[in-house]
Amino acid sequence: MLRKLLLVLLFAWCPSAAAGTILVFGDSLAAAYGIGAREGWVTLLEQRLREKGLDYTVANASISGETTSGGAARIDEAVRRTQPSIVILALGSNDGLRGLPVAQMKENLARMVRAARSAGSRVLLVGNRMPPNYGRRYTEEFQQAFAEVAEAHRVPLVPFLLEGVAGNREYFLSDNLHPTAAAQPIILDTVWKGLAPLLGAQVGAR
Repeated sequence: MLRKLLLVLLFAWCPSAAAGTILVFGDSLAAAYGIGAREGWVTLLEQRLREKGLDYTVANASISGETTSGGAARIDEAVRRTQPSIVILALGSNDGLRGLPVAQMKENLARMVRAARSAGSRVLLVGNRMPPNYGRRYTEEFQQAFAEVAEAHRVPLVPFLLEGVAGNREYFLSDNLHPTAAAQPIILDTVWKGLAPLLGAQVGAR
């Protein structure tokens, strides 16, 4: 009887027992490519949550080079393993860079949104944009795809992950594709605008 009581008390007071999980499901822009992992915006997100006293664990399942097809193939396992309360879905950039069909990207994004929601997770969709050399038609269709998926599935949208970063050469590594460590706090602020409402009363009360 005493052992059972101790186990109950341990579970009740263990921080991890009550913590929700935020799953970041993205590509190199979320995997801290080219910089230290501790400098990436996902790690900065963990730090901000702690500073605000918010009881969440962050699981980063981002893979450099990942496309939406790859993400759609592994989303079920990712949500099963982490059981997230919130999924930050930040894929699509590599589809655009490879010039893959926008319709296929939209279908894959929708598949991932449905999978996350079927697992009981709320979803924050994060969009991106392509440089103008991809052609006006493609760049416009690419940008609009995220808004269309968000509207169709009624999930919140961060329209442009690199808002305030794109166009500033000093914020990019030599490949001119991946943001530097100095750009990561700006990216976090952009994501936070969409994430904060999903964190609910915990944010509003602090």
